[in-house]
Amino acid sequence: MQYPPNHHQEEGFQNIINLMQAYPLATINSCLDNEIESSHTPLIYEANDGLGLLIGHLDKFNPQLVHFKKNEKVNIIFNGPDVYISPSVYSTTQLPTWNYFKAHIKGRVILETDQEKVKQSLINMTAFLEGDSPNYVLEADNPRMANALDYIVGFQIIIDAWEGKYKISQDKRKEDRALAKQAMIMDAQKTKKAVDLLYSAHQTKPKQT
Repeated sequence: MQYPPNHHQEEGFQNIINLMQAYPLATINSCLDNEIESSHTPLIYEANDGLGLLIGHLDKFNPQLVHFKKNEKVNIIFNGPDVYISPSVYSTTQLPTWNYFKAHIKGRVILETDQEKVKQSLINMTAFLEGDSPNYVLEADNPRMANALDYIVGFQIIIDAWEGKYKISQDKRKEDRALAKQAMIMDAQKTKKAVDLLYSAHQTKPKQT
């Protein structure tokens, strides 16, 4: 049996780009000598003659950079919206399930050694994240950015393969698919409660001496 089934897979790469651009915070996974490293960082999609590039940067002390230098292959996950679907949502009898939009990317990392290109990537990323009506513009002569460049490592990831894991009740009746979509939209309103809880319960780990 094929997994995931075809009806839970996205066929169009443009809709993968849509997800990556709407939810750019990615999880980069790599493995070297049976040791797995993962980092969470925004990645900006850039078109090329192939499937495209993902542009980002990491703190220079991030141990995953050792993987990037010795094993260029990475697996990346972009997490779109997701929601628990109660059987009470549907108009027909169903079991509990979880719906989600996920994009899995396989690619190769190339470290960027030109600081001017890294600086421009920060400017481009900020412009993209600020959107069409920016409240902030990162200027090329920003002194804080100049200092930060000594502490980050830029990179690009060449996209070799992709998979869209879009599980959104495609195997259900049209009415139930619409109800599941509405449940996902309504669930987004719970974010404030979760944010309040996580902030209030957070305890900062003390510095090591």
